[in-house]
Amino acid sequence: MKLRLMTYNVHRCVGTDKKLDVERVAAVIAHSRPDIVALQVLDVGRARTGSVDQARGLAELLGMRSHFHAALHVEEEQYGDAILTALPERLVRAGALPGYPRIRGLEPRGAVWVAVDVGGVELQVINTHLGLVPGEQQVQATALLGEQWMMADAFTAPAVLLGDFNATPYSQTYRMLQTVMRDAQVGRRTSPTATFPSRFPFMRIDHVFVSGGIEVLSVASPYDPVARVASDHLPLIVDLEITSPAAL
Repeated sequence: MKLRLMTYNVHRCVGTDKKLDVERVAAVIAHSRPDIVALQVLDVGRARTGSVDQARGLAELLGMRSHFHAALHVEEEQYGDAILTALPERLVRAGALPGYPRIRGLEPRGAVWVAVDVGGVELQVINTHLGLVPGEQQVQATALLGEQWMMADAFTAPAVLLGDFNATPYSQTYRMLQTVMRDAQVGRRTSPTATFPSRFPFMRIDHVFVSGGIEVLSVASPYDPVARVASDHLPLIVDLEITSPAAL
């Protein structure tokens, strides 16, 4: 069973040209034809982006359903992350990740977990967007590795953890996550793909981690003129095959 995953920080659908354009982001996604899309930095009902529900709007444009988690609430306004797919799915969990009390005023972070039916096999998918401060990231990674998320009984292989981790492969946060799941880009003949910043990508902070029972077939990141301007990140696309249920 083969499928295509995409993780994409869409920067609230505001491009590097400062233009708000939900349809342009949808076009970037549609061009790659992913089966499952993990999106970060979505606005829902926020005045700064025209009070649009970006998660629902993108899902409708792509012919998919969405599960959105609001990491931040400002009265009626929301901001957060979502998983989109047209495959049969169910929401398992959506919730906040812990903050970092040593520094006040940091942006709240969260994660959303959806189980997707792929040809009769249930794939567990967690999408997240970690903080900017290394200590904050480590606290949040510890939570993801805990009983409510990746150590939960329901989080069984095959499984995927993906998103914008704001952490390079040299970071402690990345190493923590790699103790449980493997980076889809590691061990391949081709060099790993950077996705940030979109105009001249040199940082690898968007990641896809996979469990056992999954074979990575290819990794790519579009670098066409539209993708370079639609967001400050490029999408990261991973083609994989589910070979068998296996231990994480």
